[in-house]
Amino acid sequence: MNTTVLDAINEPADLRALPATALAQIAAALREEIVAQVAVSGGHLASSLGTVELLVALHYVFNTPRDRLVLDVGHQGYAHKLLTGRRAGFARIGKADGPAKFLRRSESPFDAFGAGHAGTSISAALGMARGLQAAGEDACAIALIGDGGLTAGMALEALNHAGHLKQSNLLVVLNDNEMSIEPNVGAMGAFLSRKLSAPSARRLRRFAKDILAPLPQPLQQLARRAEQSARALLTPGTLFEAFGFRYIGPVSGQDLPALLETLANARGMLGNGEGPVLVHALTRKGAGYGPAEKDPLKYHGVTPFDAVTGHMPKPATPAPSYTGVFAGALLELAQADERIVAITAAMAGGTGLTGFAKVLPRRFFDVGIAEQHAVTFAAGLATTGMKPVAAIYSTFLQRGYDQIVHDVCLQNLDVTFALDRAGLVGADGATHQGLYDIAFLRCLPNITLMAPKDENELRHMLRTAVEHPGPVALRYPRGNGLGVPLDAEIRALPIGRGELLRDGDDLAIVALGSRVAPALEAAERLAAEGISVAVFNARFVKPLDVVAIANLARRCGALLTVEEHALAGGFGSAVLEALAAEEISVPIRVLAVPDRLVEHGDPARQLAQFGLDAAGIAAAGQALVGGLTGRLAMPNLRAAGV
Repeated sequence: MNTTVLDAINEPADLRALPATALAQIAAALREEIVAQVAVSGGHLASSLGTVELLVALHYVFNTPRDRLVLDVGHQGYAHKLLTGRRAGFARIGKADGPAKFLRRSESPFDAFGAGHAGTSISAALGMARGLQAAGEDACAIALIGDGGLTAGMALEALNHAGHLKQSNLLVVLNDNEMSIEPNVGAMGAFLSRKLSAPSARRLRRFAKDILAPLPQPLQQLARRAEQSARALLTPGTLFEAFGFRYIGPVSGQDLPALLETLANARGMLGNGEGPVLVHALTRKGAGYGPAEKDPLKYHGVTPFDAVTGHMPKPATPAPSYTGVFAGALLELAQADERIVAITAAMAGGTGLTGFAKVLPRRFFDVGIAEQHAVTFAAGLATTGMKPVAAIYSTFLQRGYDQIVHDVCLQNLDVTFALDRAGLVGADGATHQGLYDIAFLRCLPNITLMAPKDENELRHMLRTAVEHPGPVALRYPRGNGLGVPLDAEIRALPIGRGELLRDGDDLAIVALGSRVAPALEAAERLAAEGISVAVFNARFVKPLDVVAIANLARRCGALLTVEEHALAGGFGSAVLEALAAEEISVPIRVLAVPDRLVEHGDPARQLAQFGLDAAGIAAAGQALVGGLTGRLAMPNLRAAGV
């Protein structure tokens, strides 16, 4: 297949200038381009392959960007990016100088709303539809949401509100790739979808309504019940019609002619004051690429692979991942304590819990994209004496904040939060950075907050957390550990106690989590320059080891804190607060991620940019003690905002 047909497509207007008969070739070229480019760069593959025809049809039928197209998350949006002027840089998607893997308003006027966390599209599109209506604009808003996204509570809240408002310039397109609905796919389903959405069918419905109106009330009720029962047998539309939507579907999401006709009919139904419309499209994740169709989970998010065979070589990693070590330790602890249960929010693979689910299926709970429910579900379990461990990415735990406060911490319930991907996350970028959890958690009553220096300490902290009779948050980074040996026995650590890893007299570096190892390396560099450095592994953010840190500050006379977290409200802020309370006044420097959005890019380079690698820590330490400043190159920390 030759993808040069895409050369003439710089924006959707170019697509709309083509005859409908040319769109199949465009879709095939998009699919080939996505596979070829993602095979080199890595990224989200299966979801984007499943929505190629949908996105071609949406951009063809609707006048984007005047009509606002809102995609739920960005997993399904690569064809959208290629159709909206970002093909030239697509080979570097997720890299520092390339387009984002998710949707960004700052990146393109065709990205009507930023999309990183699931379940937001209907709410955003409803707001846009209302705003367009208020401005008197003849335009509509379209939300493209997956069936997984509908498990998010706010998606259902938005459906409810849209129906209540009778927002007739709103279209929701349900991208349904759930295998259990496949029997409904076929010529009859597509035929019914097209015909039921046609103007003639709508006129017939209105005619039937007029005929029924004069009938006695009992006969009207009987007729309506018969109609509803028949419709429930033929389509899954009853649920959506209960929300006040006019339902069309299901239609095959890989059948371009059917999609074009159905979406054109849906467009004709908008703006007539009869309420919002929902089109139900059945798609296949990975459609058109054999390996991804066969294993859509494996090819959801991929590293570089062979585009011909689909072979995805595993990079040589001398150390296990933090995720894998956590999962292994949790299973080991759960096999010894039947009170321990595992909870995740649609991220069993990402949090490493698939093995737990296979071994202890009755004690594993995947609640779907429903972090609020996950937190309160865990709280309810804790009231019965169970020990729930909720494994949720740092960025996604933000979605359940009120429940953490109200349902867990205020009641001092025994819930452990395992915060995977705490810190910089690389290619996933600003929407997924785990840089805020310390700030939003350490202010809460009753919570214990800790971070391990390596994968071995992670195991011990997990036992510490599950044995502690109260809420605990354990944060650990994405990626591989340091390759340290794992102790045979998992033991509990004393709460609120750090450890002195290296003694010194001129400077104390108090480091947290992933920054402990580079702090030790920085101390070695400084020692070579004649500066004696103590390195303290804080372990705990709350309760902080105030006694040990205060003693180090008094003895060394200068203190440096280091963390992979946002500067504002983070670990360094906690140390400053503690030393102020102790009335200790010594030169102090806080090294953290500056107060700005951190985009996608290589985490190692970003850490170096922010002065959080060994070289940056050493340079900051040298400047702090005022010795030999010309002997070490100092990064531009002022420019970085630290």
